[in-house]
Amino acid sequence: MAIQLGGGFKKVRVQPEMNVTPLVDVVLVLLIIFMVLAPVVSKSFWVRLPPKDDKEEQLDQTNDPNKPLVLTIAADGKTLINKIEVEHGELTPKLIRMFNARPDNALYLDGADDASLGNVLGAVDLARAAQARPIVFLTTRMD
Repeated sequence: MAIQLGGGFKKVRVQPEMNVTPLVDVVLVLLIIFMVLAPVVSKSFWVRLPPKDDKEEQLDQTNDPNKPLVLTIAADGKTLINKIEVEHGELTPKLIRMFNARPDNALYLDGADDASLGNVLGAVDLARAAQARPIVFLTTRMD
């Protein structure tokens, strides 16, 4: 801080003056740091995305809110939603996604006559985890 003394000895007034030298030094150092790091940060990374799943598009096309949502359990254990095969582990997230596009969460369950009871009950558990209410068991074939 600089002090300016007046001509007379009446009153000594201290007038602060801002020292901008440290501020300029810090700004210049930051500028140099960013100039050095800019080429390193702007390097591009190659990302391999998984291939697009055609089943997702098929499920979206068959998810008509005016038509019932039918979960079919085949005799060999395959799980189908509206005649489109779905992996057993992906059943709950796909049903959740399909229920979000519908006004209700009604699900029709069509188990093959010779399907394993364990496969059918496992599908019911996964459907209940997707908040399917009510689950209607079909007694005759829907074609």
